[in-house]
Amino acid sequence: MASMDEPLYPIAILIDELKNEDIQLRLNSIRRLSTIARALGEERTRKELIPFLSENNDDEDEVLLAMAEELGVFIPYVGGVEHAHVLLPPLETLCTVEETCVRDKAVESLCRIGAQMKESDIVDWFVPVVKRLAAGEWFTARVSSCGLFHIAYPSAPDQLKAELRSIYGQLCQDDMPMVRRAAASNLGKFAATVEQNYLKTEVMSIFDDLTQDDQDSVRLLAVEGCAALGKLLEPQDCVAHILPVIVNFSQDKSWRVRYMVANQLYELCEAVGPEHSREHLVPAYVRLLRDNEAEVRIAAAGKVTKFCRILSPQLAIQHILPCVKELSSDSSQHVRSALASVIMGMAPVLGKDATIEQLLPIFLSLLKDEFPDVRLNIISKLDQVNQVIGIDLLSQSLLPAIVELAEDRHWRVRLAIIEYIPLLASQLGVGFFDDKLGALCMQWLEDKVFSIRDAAANNLKRLAEEFGPEWAMQHIIPQVLEKINNPHYLYRMTILQAISLLAPVMGAEITCQQLLPVMINSSKDRVPNIKFNVAKVLQALIPILDQSVSFSVFFVNDPFLCSAICQLQVIGVYYEYFVGCGEDRETMPR
Repeated sequence: MASMDEPLYPIAILIDELKNEDIQLRLNSIRRLSTIARALGEERTRKELIPFLSENNDDEDEVLLAMAEELGVFIPYVGGVEHAHVLLPPLETLCTVEETCVRDKAVESLCRIGAQMKESDIVDWFVPVVKRLAAGEWFTARVSSCGLFHIAYPSAPDQLKAELRSIYGQLCQDDMPMVRRAAASNLGKFAATVEQNYLKTEVMSIFDDLTQDDQDSVRLLAVEGCAALGKLLEPQDCVAHILPVIVNFSQDKSWRVRYMVANQLYELCEAVGPEHSREHLVPAYVRLLRDNEAEVRIAAAGKVTKFCRILSPQLAIQHILPCVKELSSDSSQHVRSALASVIMGMAPVLGKDATIEQLLPIFLSLLKDEFPDVRLNIISKLDQVNQVIGIDLLSQSLLPAIVELAEDRHWRVRLAIIEYIPLLASQLGVGFFDDKLGALCMQWLEDKVFSIRDAAANNLKRLAEEFGPEWAMQHIIPQVLEKINNPHYLYRMTILQAISLLAPVMGAEITCQQLLPVMINSSKDRVPNIKFNVAKVLQALIPILDQSVSFSVFFVNDPFLCSAICQLQVIGVYYEYFVGCGEDRETMPR
């Protein structure tokens, strides 16, 4: 959309491009309709530009989509709200095209314009558009009309309101499922504008028809209507009309409908109220947790903590917890992952005793799950359990499982635990980490698998960033430097990598005093690979160290080290040169 201060000089070109055969040129011109309108003036825009757009609607979908978007903000260019009705014809035409995204954008623009129109203009101009679309021969027009009733209805007189309600009821019984889907999807917005007495009678009658539709795609959209209508009705009416529908939907023959109920369950509970949810919806929710379809169980498992907050701890333990135990060993890894993402939140709901007796065994089971996402979801929420049962009990119950996984014979399992350690450390605190997990982090530096050693070095850097340089100086640096004398050269290589990663975190002073002397001593290693890697690390340390540090003090007498660093610097220069010239081969030296 063009800005108000855009220069107006290329107007003639833009107008010509509206008729150009090149789609990109037409699209460019459509996106600058506001520029053309400012050049033409309000009157010529109304009399020439808008009729031209109404007639030229047989274009590519991309052009029509841009046109629908532009017209939604075109009121200032046609003379203000008084003349907003002139924008309705082109948008009405766009509401009938086959492409869904174009129709949706046209409906959105019509709603935006209708919201700004005067009540008299809505009755004279907007309502006739809605009625023509609703009576359209092609289903696309009728689909689009469903999204406009909530704009037209409030401003209409009583007689016209009755007609609009009748038309909407007919759309809900249309022969085309696509129209009924659109009517079901927009029922909540339309119902919010209808008077309370008609809401209980006519709208609820329409809703009942939708809930019994033979198409599951219509019924699942009616589930959303349950929550919307429940908030509009009086509590007793909600219990009488909405609650039975929710219960029936939870047993629907289509798994998609049951999935929608499980996904919208908390909103549905808010609609009917906590008391009736506890009384009537617990059996329905238990059925969803034990559904035959994994997708339904995934949606239901993801709501378990929210639903338990509505219940008393006793009801949750009696009805929901047995299902949770079954889901923790579900055959679908996605169900277990969905459960693991929320189950830790049940600890504050159930309290300390129930958490220790009932939930901790489930946590341990999920913590040992073969699927990495399940383990991550448990470890990432440990702080919620820590608040309930305390760090001591948490360490006694869950830490042994973490340590066991850290020493698992499958290296990928060990790798997953390493990646969780910084998150675990931030949740449990520095004191707990030092006592329980510090030794593990050093142990991984000497693992037989390179990927583990590499991850362990990066893990030390993340821990130093989490707890600060002072902590790292006391608990990481001394133990890392001790391992530089390991007999196996591959382990010494890992220590060099760890030093290069820790140096930026530790700062120039500690690097000069503690790390640099160790690097210089390693430059005299008997293994050439070690010496070469020392040179690479030293080159990486140069930006970290103060300019006052004299490297000659350490290695001016080591010709291999000096030569290696010089070669690395030359390689770096050439690398930067070739990368910079990669797109223009003619500039490269022959």
